Amino acid sequence: MKLIHLSDLHLGKRVNEFSMLEDQAFILQEILRIIDEEQPQAVLLAGDIYDKSVPSGEAVQLFDGFLWELSSRKLQVFVISGNHDSPERLSFGGRLMEGSGIHLSPVYSGKVEPVVLEDAYGPVNVYLLPFLKPAHVRRYFPEEEIGTYTEALGKAVEALEIHKEQRNVLVTHQFVTGASRSDSEEISVGGSDNVDASVFDDFDYVALGHIHGPQNIGSPRIRYCGTPLKYSFSEVGQQKSVTVAELKEKGTLEVTARPLTPLRDLREIRGSYLEVTAKSFYEGRNREDYLHITLTDEEDVPDGAAKLRVIYPNLMRLDYDNARTRSRNLPEGAEEPAAKPPLELFEEFYERQNNQPMTEEQIRFSRELMETIWEDKI
Repeated sequence: MKLIHLSDLHLGKRVNEFSMLEDQAFILQEILRIIDEEQPQAVLLAGDIYDKSVPSGEAVQLFDGFLWELSSRKLQVFVISGNHDSPERLSFGGRLMEGSGIHLSPVYSGKVEPVVLEDAYGPVNVYLLPFLKPAHVRRYFPEEEIGTYTEALGKAVEALEIHKEQRNVLVTHQFVTGASRSDSEEISVGGSDNVDASVFDDFDYVALGHIHGPQNIGSPRIRYCGTPLKYSFSEVGQQKSVTVAELKEKGTLEVTARPLTPLRDLREIRGSYLEVTAKSFYEGRNREDYLHITLTDEEDVPDGAAKLRVIYPNLMRLDYDNARTRSRNLPEGAEEPAAKPPLELFEEFYERQNNQPMTEEQIRFSRELMETIWEDKI
């Protein structure tokens, strides 16, 4: 059973106020080309299909066209919602699409029935588990003590009633402990969104979404495929790809990555103004790339960004690295303090105000309140 694993399309996203729709349309065609070469039986889309819970009309049309292309190839397609998606909107028409091989995960209700695929080695059970927070799971299991993301996902997985002797695939969208984040990802309130990988012990392959850099968690069995495009300059060094996972007999898994080439890359250039402008003569079509340019001139170049955009039309960001800017940096050898999660900051504030730490009950209440208030932001 060959599976194509995708996630975090973020259709409709803007990066530094640049629309990525044209780039996204291009990369979806590249993905279709790879699918035609690989000839998989199914495509897994692990959440964050859109960049906003109320996507633009153009983003919806782009995804509609992509689904039609997949369906026309007689593929089984599995789609879940991520933290950027509206589960209600994304699941609209799901029961009607089943006949076309498009399986849209419904809004979580405490029960998840697998879609069963067959190959020469027997059944493959595909479970769709959209992005969940503890509050989502507690609603359907009120008798359980569910305070953390690990407890929530553990209970949701337990309720699946997995046939362990068969091959099982999970498509989900969570932050699994040990994954490396990028700047374009949102950190959950309180920093408490970590899910322990042991929750997924009974699955033969876990197709994860949420983290933008392609990576395995412990083994290829639990994998983030990453975004198909670079969405922040922290991702400059990443090679974006399509993950191909092939399940054979029980316990046998082969995972490969097919590299993706974007319409326009996202890159960083550094040097003096003269060096950067001279470099453009050797750039060719690469001058169209999305760029972060750092100038090392001691004096700022008047209207530097406007002048550089004549040569590099998709300049996203211009910075300077010189004596003036370095004087505002930390002393030599000092490290930038790590940003603390909101809940930890609130605990410190409470202790300073009250001369005593918060109790476990107060911490849990604060975490739940934050999750409720920020429901649409994470």
